[in-house]
Amino acid sequence: MTNPTAAMLVIGDEILSGRTRDGNTHYLAGELTARGIRLMEARVVPDDQAEIVAALNALRARWDHVFTSGGIGPTHDDITADAVAAAFGVAIDHRADALALLQAHYDRAGQEFNAARRRMARIPEGARLIDNPISTAPGFSLGNVHVMAGVPNIFQAMVAGVLAGIAGGAPLLSQSLRVDRGEGEIAGPFADLAAAFPDLSMGSYPFVQNGAYGTNLVIRGTDPGRLDAAMLRLQALFGAGQ
Repeated sequence: MTNPTAAMLVIGDEILSGRTRDGNTHYLAGELTARGIRLMEARVVPDDQAEIVAALNALRARWDHVFTSGGIGPTHDDITADAVAAAFGVAIDHRADALALLQAHYDRAGQEFNAARRRMARIPEGARLIDNPISTAPGFSLGNVHVMAGVPNIFQAMVAGVLAGIAGGAPLLSQSLRVDRGEGEIAGPFADLAAAFPDLSMGSYPFVQNGAYGTNLVIRGTDPGRLDAAMLRLQALFGAGQ
């Protein structure tokens, strides 16, 4: 069985300006790997509707799932919901179930459910709500696009809810070997090994420690037997620390 694929779309000027560090992509990658879903692409776009629409349409046509973070709050620059509606060519409006959730939340908090907060109940037609156990304001899924908040703990809670309803694949496994030699010394034999195991993914990740060059060699795949066989060959080629 072929593993499902996914892409991540991070939305927000604050990411591109360097004001905010994106940790959501890193978190999502780990969660998808554990479920056997391959994260194939990640993009960051500004708070610009045309850019969001273009990125969404490109990603949702290419990959099985698209996860987004950011831009579904109460302020004027939170335009993700409108962009998703435009990308799918559907209407967007306040939805009764989302309004009810938010009304109850703000009533419990003794706060006004004002016009800005009501914006978070605007959901594209045909979407399914994503539960938000942290701050109530829902995300939503439309087609193969899953729209979630940018605040990390809320994003993580929403990811858990979405992944509970998505079929995964065989777990993505990995093994690694540290070699105390630079990439230039091991590149040729490592490339030959990769060619001998085309069903596995192999990568080299250089480092410098105490002025000496080294490389972490990583092999990834879904078949434990093939992974073990490749690692035995790798160890025979270089050995640990050589």
